[in-house]
Amino acid sequence: MKIIYFLVSILALASSLAFAYDPSPLQDFCVAIKDPKDGVFVNGKFCKDPALVKAEDFFKHVEAGNASNALGSQVTPVTVDQLFGLNTLGISLARVDFAPKGLNPPHIHPRGTEILIVLEGTLYVGFVTSNQDNNRLFTKVLNKGDVFVFPIGLIHFQLNVGYGNAVAIAGLSSQNPGVITVANALFKSDPLISDEVLTKAFQVDKSIIDYLQKQSWYDNN
Repeated sequence: MKIIYFLVSILALASSLAFAYDPSPLQDFCVAIKDPKDGVFVNGKFCKDPALVKAEDFFKHVEAGNASNALGSQVTPVTVDQLFGLNTLGISLARVDFAPKGLNPPHIHPRGTEILIVLEGTLYVGFVTSNQDNNRLFTKVLNKGDVFVFPIGLIHFQLNVGYGNAVAIAGLSSQNPGVITVANALFKSDPLISDEVLTKAFQVDKSIIDYLQKQSWYDNN
């Protein structure tokens, strides 16, 4: 009998180790429901009947983005929301078009690492490490054909430092990597973050925070 108890204990331990983690989230949150018929997402999207799948489900044409805006850049994402065939495959991409001196501002992908290749032009790119690594800045000037990686969850940016337009393609390690533009999140949250929090965080006067919150922050994603 002791041997049986021992084997059961081993199996229980092995089972707990095998299942002691959660799958990576594919949206910002997933509120639990008691009845599945009321659900919208299953950590991603519900799946189409395989018998009804067509080649068009895996195809999308991407046009050049219009970079005539305050930032001088335009991101055209191709995630599961634009290309349903990406569902459950764990990848996506984006085309980034830059006007001269255009900027893809500091932002974060909370659910994906990004690998970027320059198709045209010259970009100054970089990312900042976490507090535990003393917020080190890694930068590089990229030319046509150059590739750079931005690790998951780290603040990063791209600036066109050439004299003409620039184009890059970014691959991402999630079907829905998400985007948090730092300036928008801090100064255009809904509702606004309190002045007391931001003035203490940035060690500036309230008038500066009020000024920043009144700006028309452009989001090109």
